[in-house]
Amino acid sequence: MMSPAAAQGRPATIVAFGDSLTAGYGVKTSDSFPAQLQMALEAKGHKVTVVNAGVSGDTTSDGVARLDWALDPKPDAVILELGANDALRGIDPKVPRANLDKMLTALKDKGVPVLLAGMKAPNNWGDEYAKSFDAIYPDLSSKYGVPLYPFFLDGVALDRSFTQPDGLHPTAAGVSEIVKRIMPDVEALVASVEQKEAQKK
Repeated sequence: MMSPAAAQGRPATIVAFGDSLTAGYGVKTSDSFPAQLQMALEAKGHKVTVVNAGVSGDTTSDGVARLDWALDPKPDAVILELGANDALRGIDPKVPRANLDKMLTALKDKGVPVLLAGMKAPNNWGDEYAKSFDAIYPDLSSKYGVPLYPFFLDGVALDRSFTQPDGLHPTAAGVSEIVKRIMPDVEALVASVEQKEAQKK
C-alpha cells in the first residue's frame, strides 16, 4: 500500500540534526546514518528525503547556534541527535539540558515534529554525572510530548564489531544496526507527517 505522501508525489523531508554520529564520521557518505536511513525507508515504500545536518564535534551549544539555518526551508520532521560531545567533555549536564530545551521549544514553535535521540554519559565522570546527564532526554521528551529513542547507540556502543578503532564512532555496519533499531520510531514519525499531509487535502 502506498503511503499518502508517496501517493501525492512529494517526498517528506526529514532533517537529521546532530553531531559526528549523524554526519557519518569515518564512513563513506553513502554509509552515513541519513543515507542508510533514507534507503531503508524507501525500501519500505516511503517517499522521503533525509537531509544530513550532522556536524562532527558539535555540542548542544553549537546545535542551538545553527538550528534556524537547518530549519530553512522548513522540514516535515527532525531527528534531534545531540549531547554526546557535551558528555565526552564532561560539560555540566545543566548546559546540554538547557540547550536541548531551547531547540525543542524552537521546533515546537515552528510546528515541526521531532524524534529525540537520547544519549548516555560515559562511565568516567562518575555515577552522579551519568544520572544527571542520562535523565535529560526522558525528562524533555515528557515535557514536550515528543517521542524518544532512548539511546542512539543502542546495540552498537562498546561492541567492537560495530565501532571504529576509536571505540566511539560506528562503522558502516554499526550505522546499519542503528538504522535497523531506530526504524520503528522513524516510521512512526514519517506516519505522523503523512497523516498531517493527508488531512490538508
